[in-house]
Amino acid sequence: MQIIADVGGIPGKDCRGYCKYCYFRKIKEFQPLGCRSCSPGKIGCETCTFGVSETKNEFIPPFFVASNVQNSLMMGQFRDKNLKINISGGGDISCYPHLLELTSSLQQMGTPIHLGYTSGKGIDDSKMASDLISNGVEEVTFTVFSTDALLRKKWMGDPHPEESLKALKIFSENIEVHAASVIIPGVNDGEKLFETCAQLEEWGARAFILMRFANYENQGLILGNEPIIKGVEPHTISEFENLVRKINKEFNLRVSGTPVCDPENDAPFAISLNKNKVFLQFIPEIKAEATILTSQVAAPYIQKIVDNLEAQDMVDVYAVDKDIGCLITRKDLEKVNLKEIKETVIIPGRAFVHDKDANEILSRDGVDRLVARGPDKLTVDGEMSGTLTDENVIEKELEAFRELVAAINFFGIKKEN
Repeated sequence: MQIIADVGGIPGKDCRGYCKYCYFRKIKEFQPLGCRSCSPGKIGCETCTFGVSETKNEFIPPFFVASNVQNSLMMGQFRDKNLKINISGGGDISCYPHLLELTSSLQQMGTPIHLGYTSGKGIDDSKMASDLISNGVEEVTFTVFSTDALLRKKWMGDPHPEESLKALKIFSENIEVHAASVIIPGVNDGEKLFETCAQLEEWGARAFILMRFANYENQGLILGNEPIIKGVEPHTISEFENLVRKINKEFNLRVSGTPVCDPENDAPFAISLNKNKVFLQFIPEIKAEATILTSQVAAPYIQKIVDNLEAQDMVDVYAVDKDIGCLITRKDLEKVNLKEIKETVIIPGRAFVHDKDANEILSRDGVDRLVARGPDKLTVDGEMSGTLTDENVIEKELEAFRELVAAINFFGIKKEN
């Protein structure tokens, strides 16, 4: 369990400039997307405007950050022996000007510290890594991209790549490091990726998260900023999964990938596998008709689970042209073939579409459909799965699917006998 110490920060501004592959590059002005947090009569709220673009949250003074963490510790009932304070924000954590001061204050609370995603671009002197370790930092998630200093400088805009890599080495040798890389075909994959893995393994890094580069709207660029890099064709889902599995076989690192896959615990959708079919007995019977509207990545897995539950006659699975379900927008719903969906439609809980919009768009053929939200997540991705056991993943998925089935049975059309 983690307590978040949010230091704020704005992408591009508080990270010494955008990396070339950054999701937030080239964002244009956009209309509010709509989401579940919006009021019923208004499209747009903090979540689907400033929240999704992270353009408003300046760095927060260390006193306020530490005070918020202390309040959380005092008010919460935390019995988890693995409790950590996770320092995170919208900018690069290593660029937070008060990081050493903040970690020194948090250390006095007696709880281990985890540095959330940082690229190390704010580290001008590798000694900073040793100082952070002295201040109680026991875990770091570090975006390495490549251990080739020239590649880091060119693609990340790292002003001192040699020092940031030295810092990564110090972290890896002394504390738990989860390295991460956005994988760009022809740049840091292939031989360069193997070199990076070998170096991380030698230094003692614990884990390596491979992140598929997104360059198009259907891959997740929903803020009008595609393509991030012209002329670059990202890996297909199957190509990326094969790459993750190959790296996992070759190196002694805890390897996982996002949006797929985790070779060690079968995430995402471990319960879709035949070997785990026995666990489906813990999911209630589906007693109503509905369509599960989901993403390209999730649809085949969900269909397999529906088939194994022998609910094909009750539930349809419809995939829109979006790789990630949480990033489905009204544009995706506008392309749905309404002839292929039922009168009740379950959409992802975190989809970026206003409830009123969803109902109107999916009822534009004259059929008054009921659109409801399902769980926030049906599985776990590589950013989380690397810290979970097989049992953890199955437990989370069963809980999510029980919630999904409850929504289907509550909102769906009951089939007459």
